[in-house]
Amino acid sequence: MKKSTRLASYIAIFGIVFASGLMVGNSMPTHSLDLSNKNITSSVIGDILSQNSLDKKDLDLRTMYLVKGLLEEKYINIDKIKNDKMSYGVVKGLVDSLDDPYTQFMDPDDTVEFTQALNSELEGIGAELTVRNGLLLVVSTVKGSPAEKANLQPDDYILQIDGKDVEEMTLYEAIKNIRGPKDTSVTLSVLRKDKDDPFDVTIKRAKIIVDSVTSEEVEKGIWHISINEFSDDTKYEFNKILDEIKLKNPKGIILDLRNNGGGYLEGSVDILSGFLRGQQDAVYVKYRDSKEDELLKTTGKPQFPDLPLVVLINKGTASASEIVTLALKDYGRAMVMGTTSYGKGTVQEVDPLPDGSSLRFTIAKWYSPKDTNIDEIGIEPDLVVEPKEEDFDNKFDRQLDEAKKYLMNLAK
Repeated sequence: MKKSTRLASYIAIFGIVFASGLMVGNSMPTHSLDLSNKNITSSVIGDILSQNSLDKKDLDLRTMYLVKGLLEEKYINIDKIKNDKMSYGVVKGLVDSLDDPYTQFMDPDDTVEFTQALNSELEGIGAELTVRNGLLLVVSTVKGSPAEKANLQPDDYILQIDGKDVEEMTLYEAIKNIRGPKDTSVTLSVLRKDKDDPFDVTIKRAKIIVDSVTSEEVEKGIWHISINEFSDDTKYEFNKILDEIKLKNPKGIILDLRNNGGGYLEGSVDILSGFLRGQQDAVYVKYRDSKEDELLKTTGKPQFPDLPLVVLINKGTASASEIVTLALKDYGRAMVMGTTSYGKGTVQEVDPLPDGSSLRFTIAKWYSPKDTNIDEIGIEPDLVVEPKEEDFDNKFDRQLDEAKKYLMNLAK
């Protein structure tokens, strides 16, 4: 598999994906574990136990077969013994043993959900979630979505969905419970770090449409560009906006990456190419085999190599959007404002399996031009700007306001 094919793919947070995806690679030869033909009873248990020739580096499946055989022979509710569920349960346990929130086995139903998410065939609340410490965590909300309008925030924990405890659900069960037809509602029990007690939020679902890039002139000569995800259209939309701005005597740009959970890896390089002079190092991707490592560089054809630039980030800024932020910070090209980013410094791919299931797994780590990896750490802004509780009620964007003031002062 060529590395350029791998990198023409998604890296992003993935949980309940309403706005962004993750790294998707090409199909690879795979073999799924199928226990459906293993009718193991006590008559063969002795044979299994006598297999002492296993290499210590091999996966010892004898205990699994023993447990399956005992259940089939003695478990009281024989109608609950279903080989397909057992097979998928074993594989999920195998993958979960890695304790990597971005590496997951998806059975055929889960894979369908995932594919719909990538194709934006979604009706729901417009929130991107992941699992942390065994709990459902809000990573980001889609701009203009029902979740954002309900003031669901990054770092909120969801404890219940319509009165049902999340702890008793798999990730994809939570997905199915939160998603639903537009104009229907879902009630979430939310725990927020600055509040002592959980509180309920009822959100009316809608069809989720994500504009990759939007822009507006927020002050004379000060342009606010929001990148909401790194999709197929991001490069085209972003360059078109920069070309239009170039004709209007701009004094500064606010690059808004808040609540951007990631997307295409190359998309981050495309954005950096608009602001960095020369062919600069953008991101270094390191694989398990160092011979496969790859350095991606900017094009050397920036529209705005010197225009004052502010980057806005928050806890929902993750993955590909962190690549952009950290590179601009490394080169001293932008003032970074807001709050600490999410901290995802890994790359994933998804491989389909013959039975319609799939495996999403971590294949690499990415590093900034200064060889920094921010996984589970995040990026600290140059200027911390914390929104206040009353800002939501007053519809006041404190972080954007601070960025405008900074650029207006430079323009004087």
